[in-house]
Amino acid sequence: MKIKEIIFYNYKIYKGKNSVVFDTNQKNNINLIGGKNGFGKTTFLSGLVWLFYGKMMSQVEDKYRQDIKSAKGYPNYLKSLLNNDIRETLGRKSYSVSVELTDVQIPSIPCDSILLIRSYNCITEEEDLSILIDGQPNELTRQVGFEIFINDFILPREIAKFFFFDAEKIVSLAEAKTKVELRALSKAYSEVLGIKKYEDLKTNLNALMTKLRRDGANEYEKEELNRLLKIENDFTNQILELEESRTCIDDEIKTLKIEADRLQEKLIREGSSITIKELKELKNEKLALEGKGSNLKIELKRFFDIIPFVLAGKLTEKLYDQLIKEKDRINSDLILDKSNKKIEEFSLKLEDRINFINGDLNTKEQILKELNKLLLETDLEKPKEIKLLLNLSESSTKEFQTLFHYLKSSFVIQFETLVQNVKNNKVRLNRVRSKIREAEARKNNALNNELRSQKDIIERRIFDSELKIENLISEIAALKVRKNNNLKILSEYEKNFNFSELARKKYKATEEILNKVNLMIHRIKEEKKFTLQKSILREIKRLFHKKDFIAEIDVKIYDDYMDVELINFNGEIIDKNELSKGEQQLYATSILKALVDESGIDFPIFIDSPLQKLDPEHARNVITEFYPNISEQVVLFPLLEKELNVDEYELLKPNLSKTYLIENTDNEGSNLVLYNKNEIFKAFNKN
Repeated sequence: MKIKEIIFYNYKIYKGKNSVVFDTNQKNNINLIGGKNGFGKTTFLSGLVWLFYGKMMSQVEDKYRQDIKSAKGYPNYLKSLLNNDIRETLGRKSYSVSVELTDVQIPSIPCDSILLIRSYNCITEEEDLSILIDGQPNELTRQVGFEIFINDFILPREIAKFFFFDAEKIVSLAEAKTKVELRALSKAYSEVLGIKKYEDLKTNLNALMTKLRRDGANEYEKEELNRLLKIENDFTNQILELEESRTCIDDEIKTLKIEADRLQEKLIREGSSITIKELKELKNEKLALEGKGSNLKIELKRFFDIIPFVLAGKLTEKLYDQLIKEKDRINSDLILDKSNKKIEEFSLKLEDRINFINGDLNTKEQILKELNKLLLETDLEKPKEIKLLLNLSESSTKEFQTLFHYLKSSFVIQFETLVQNVKNNKVRLNRVRSKIREAEARKNNALNNELRSQKDIIERRIFDSELKIENLISEIAALKVRKNNNLKILSEYEKNFNFSELARKKYKATEEILNKVNLMIHRIKEEKKFTLQKSILREIKRLFHKKDFIAEIDVKIYDDYMDVELINFNGEIIDKNELSKGEQQLYATSILKALVDESGIDFPIFIDSPLQKLDPEHARNVITEFYPNISEQVVLFPLLEKELNVDEYELLKPNLSKTYLIENTDNEGSNLVLYNKNEIFKAFNKN
C-alpha cells in the first residue's frame, strides 16, 4: 500500500489548499519534507492521524489524548484545527485532510485506489468522513462503517504509532527499565501480535473480580473502602492535572524557544562580526548540548530511584541477608518435603516386599519393627527456624538480588561518571551561550537594545518554565508513590471481605477464565518471541558499526511485562545504560523495525526528527540500510542542517523520490513547495 497524494485544506497552519504528490511507481522509496521548527512538520503528522481516526486518535498516542483534553473535549479540539486567518474571515469556514492510497489489496474489494476525506464545518459543527473506491462510493464500506473499514483494512489504530513516529521518542523503547515502562513495551508487542482483544478481556475480568470482592463488604467496611477509593481517585485527578499543566508548559517552552531563535538571528544580523553560518553552528551545538543535558538529567533521575538503597547502607545488606535466608529456608523446606516423601514411598514398597518373603509372621514383624526404628533414628536435618518477614516471590527475589549485586559492583563508578558528565556538559553549554551573547552584544544601538531586551524577557520566561517543569515532575513522582502505597493498603483491605456463596462461585469461575486468558496470552508471546529475537538481532547487525558487540537477543516474557536483554559474545548481559545515546536510538529503531515486520501491515512509514543523536557512521548505516528497507514508502521530516546535513543528504539521494519544503510567511501561514533534489538546501537557507 502506498500514498499517492495528501491534501490539507485550511488545516491549522496550512492555509488554503496544500498538497504533496508522491511517485508510487519509482524504485526510490524515500520522500523528504523539510522545514524549520514551528513551520508545520508535527501538524502534518497530527493531520494524518486525525484523518484516519477522528475522535479515536486519542487511542493512538498519549500526546493526542492530552491535546484533546487540553481543548476541553473533542468538539472544542475540532474547532481549534481551523486555520487562524480563515477563522477571522467571512464566508465558508471549513477544513479537511484527504489521502489517496494506491496498490491496495483488500479482500472482496479489488480496486486501483482508495480516497479518504475527513472534513469539519465550523458553522454547522459537523464532522464528515467519506471513502471513495476508484472515485465512487462503495456499498460494502458503508455497511461495514467507514471508521471500522479504516481500522480493519487499512491501518489498525493500536499500531499506528509505529507508522507515524518521532525518532526522538522511540528511544523510550530502549530506555525501558521500570515495570511501568516494560509493561508499555509488552503492550506494544501485544498490539502488534493482534492480541489486544485478549488483553482487554483480561482487564475486564480483573475489574469484575474487583467488583465481586467489593460487593462482599459490610456497611462498616464499605465506608472505609469508599474512603480509600476516594483517596485513589483524588491522587489520579491530581496527577492528571499536573501532567496537563506540564504538557501546556512544554508547548509554551517550544513556542518561546522559536521566538528566542528568531530574535537571536536578528541580533546577529544587526552588526556582529560572526557570520550567519557560524551562528547556525553555535546554535546547533547549543541545541545538542541542551538535548544531551536533558538526557543526562533523565539518567540521573533514574539513579535517584536506587540511591535510597545506597544511603540505607547496612539496612540494605540486612534486607539482602534476610532475603537469602528466606530463599534458602523455602528451598530447604521443598527439599525436606521431597526427601520425606521418597523415604515414605521407599518404606511402603519395602514393607510390601517383606510380606512376600517366605517366613513366619514373628520374623516379618521383627524386621518391620527394626525398619521403623531405623527410620525414626534417621535424622533428616531440618532447616533453621527463620521467620518469613518478606516472603517475596521468586521473580521479586531475583530482581532484588540483581539490584544488590549492581550496587556492590558498577553502580558507584557509573554514578560518578554520570555526575561528571553532567558537570562537563554544563561547562560546555555555558561557554557556547557566552559566545552567542558576545556575538549579540557587539553592536550597541537602539534596535539592538530593544531586541536584546525582548530576548532577555523570553529567556527568563523559558528558564522559569523549565523550573516549573522540574517541580511538576517531582510532584507527580511523589503523588505516584503515595497513590501506589494507597493501592497496596486497598488491596490488603479487600482481602478481608466476606463473599456470599453465589459471589464466591462467580469469583472462582472468573478467576479460572482469567488464568486461561493469561496462559493464552503468554503462550502466543512465547511462540512469537523467537521471530522477534531474530528480527531485532538482524537489524542491530545491520545498523551498529560494532559488528562484534551484540551476539544474541533474549526476549523475556513475564506475567504482565516483557524485557529485551542484549547478550555479548562472552554470554554476558549488556547493561543498556552503557549504550551511547546514538546506540540506544539504533537499538530502539531495531525493535521498531522488528515490530513493524511482525505486524505484517503494508503501509508507508512517516519519521519525524530522523538521525537525532547519531554519530556519522551510525547515521550512514541508518540512511543506507534502514530507510531503504523499512517500508516500500518512507516519508522523512528532518530539520535540515541540524537533523540532516549536506553529507548525509548526499547518501540519501540515490533512494530519494520527491523533496518538499514547508515554507512559512508570517501573514499567510505555511505552504508545501516541491523542489528539485539538488536545490533543496539552497532553498532552505534562503528562507
